[in-house]
Amino acid sequence: MKTADVLFLPHNVKATVKQGESLIRAAMDAGVHINASCGGDGVCGKCRVIIEEGKIDGGLTEKLSKEEIEKGYRQACLASVQGDIVVRIPIESEVDASWLNAQKSPRRTAKIWEMNLGDLKEKGLFLPPIEKRYLELPKPSSQDNLPDVTRLVSFLKARYDEHRLVVQLPVIRKIPDVIRKDDFRITATLLRPVHSGRKTHIINIEPGDTTDRNYAIAVDIGTTTVYSQLLDLITGKVLASFGEYNGQISYGEDVISRIMLAGEPGGLEKLHQVVVSTINTLIKKMVKRARIDKGEISTITMAGNTTMTQLMLKVNPTYIRLSPYVPASTLFAPMRAVDLGLALGDHVTALVYPAISSYVGGDIVAGVMGSGMYRTHEVTLFMDIGTNAEIVIGNKDWLACAACSAGPAFEGGGLKFGMRAAKGAIEDFSMDPVTFEPMNITVGDVRPKGICGSGLITIVATMFEMGVIDNQGKFNRDLDTPRIRSNNEIIEYVLAWKEETQIERDITISEPDLDNFIRAKGAIFSGCMTLLEEVGLGIPDIEKIYLSGGFGSYVDLEKAMAIGLLPEIDPDKVRFIGNGSLMGAKMSSLTNRIRQDVVEVTKRMTNFELSETSSYMDNYVAALFLPHTNMNLFPKLNARFEARKAKFLAQ
Repeated sequence: MKTADVLFLPHNVKATVKQGESLIRAAMDAGVHINASCGGDGVCGKCRVIIEEGKIDGGLTEKLSKEEIEKGYRQACLASVQGDIVVRIPIESEVDASWLNAQKSPRRTAKIWEMNLGDLKEKGLFLPPIEKRYLELPKPSSQDNLPDVTRLVSFLKARYDEHRLVVQLPVIRKIPDVIRKDDFRITATLLRPVHSGRKTHIINIEPGDTTDRNYAIAVDIGTTTVYSQLLDLITGKVLASFGEYNGQISYGEDVISRIMLAGEPGGLEKLHQVVVSTINTLIKKMVKRARIDKGEISTITMAGNTTMTQLMLKVNPTYIRLSPYVPASTLFAPMRAVDLGLALGDHVTALVYPAISSYVGGDIVAGVMGSGMYRTHEVTLFMDIGTNAEIVIGNKDWLACAACSAGPAFEGGGLKFGMRAAKGAIEDFSMDPVTFEPMNITVGDVRPKGICGSGLITIVATMFEMGVIDNQGKFNRDLDTPRIRSNNEIIEYVLAWKEETQIERDITISEPDLDNFIRAKGAIFSGCMTLLEEVGLGIPDIEKIYLSGGFGSYVDLEKAMAIGLLPEIDPDKVRFIGNGSLMGAKMSSLTNRIRQDVVEVTKRMTNFELSETSSYMDNYVAALFLPHTNMNLFPKLNARFEARKAKFLAQ
């Protein structure tokens, strides 16, 4: 993809961006403030800039006079970069230039980590658990009247050195007709055992040679959303991907409410049916998109948290939420997909990721397997942040895990104007440190209608570092700005005035919102600290962090560290793996090595129930400040504060 250099004057800061990127996002990435509160919809008219050199597209509105246009003025939120350009920030936004550029660094997000299919193939690990064999069987005669099944098994043993074969009942039922449809030319589908030397199951037979058509489905069963991929087991490529809201959200957005419903008459059956319906909808969409025969799908691999897994399997989850928090099972043998109600052939095998405990489920195990942290010597921290935060730390020799309830703040809950990361959500933010005017960036560059998780993190961190809020999340009432006000005795900051929004109300962030946020981030950080302490380590021992979950790729790492959400380490050591659960399910579909490893990994992963760990509450109380009561845990942030203090005293 082509890139372009954008030079911002008078700050003399340069950013390299993709061609077509909006100018206001380029400024945000470069750490240059431009006043803007309407989220990029073009209605506030505060983001005017002057194009001194180069070409942009757009940015002309009725907010600009004819004379301004002739001088090169454009609105940054509506202008897109088409090549190398020089942009001057006019005086109304330049007043704070020297302070701003001394204090603000460019936005740092986690580097994207992706599975390398080529690497799997080079290492000989591209060995799907489901394999097809083409056979041309000898025809029976009066001298050779072996039963059909015996003929099939004997040929596989002789030709492919296959031993300890088991023929499943659906194959026995169809073999008399199928074997004769193409004159004893057939394709047998084999399910490989987890470990060599164990039984291989013949799960399907088809007439003719279909070895070039073998497909698998990978599914992440999330509490809120279900994501799926259709995979070609010959090439390893993803043929189609879709996501849907989990149908269970109509019966409660969190796992606890669903566990309680499952305990009521008919509740378990209902919750099972709606999640199966969601997955079946995804299967239908993917098959249509890829234009394949659904009958050629051989396996489906699923990963989800412990509650979602038990509801999918129609297993009562009641005791997951009751002390001592015991799940029904953590390991699941291969099973027939049709027995779960999935709209797939009766030969399709369902593989379900194992769990560790009631609150560290198969989705986290899948993420650990997909990231490969269990195969490296580096001490690695794996974090999946959502309503619940799951944490794993370890390497190839040992692993420890824990789960903590963060609440819904990072998914838009618990805030008056919170929302999920959808169009109109404020996802990025900056503030003029002199006027305290906001610069809002929204998903889709439209007028704002709420705040999503990544935006919330940046808003809180920016306000904290600029002294707008203190370390307890209380606003500085002495600042000269109309945006900090009292509303029904609640102190709040106005992010966008009502005429700039989609909802015809002022969008604000209040002290109760900040209290909820601090409790959520405190739960996550204290979970990390407790786990580190229990294994005798500290933050300096962390060599790499993997972030999994919906918002990790958008979070400004330095901001997340500044407010005490993430441990303070070198941002270059942080990797975002996206949907770790889906990645692990995909890899299990493509390589049997993962299935071999996962049992050993679950055996050596030690789970800590934080509610039963005495040090957790002490760590939690200490984390209920921005960033923490112990500033020695955040030396870079502390150094910035000390430098600012020294500069202020020198003036």
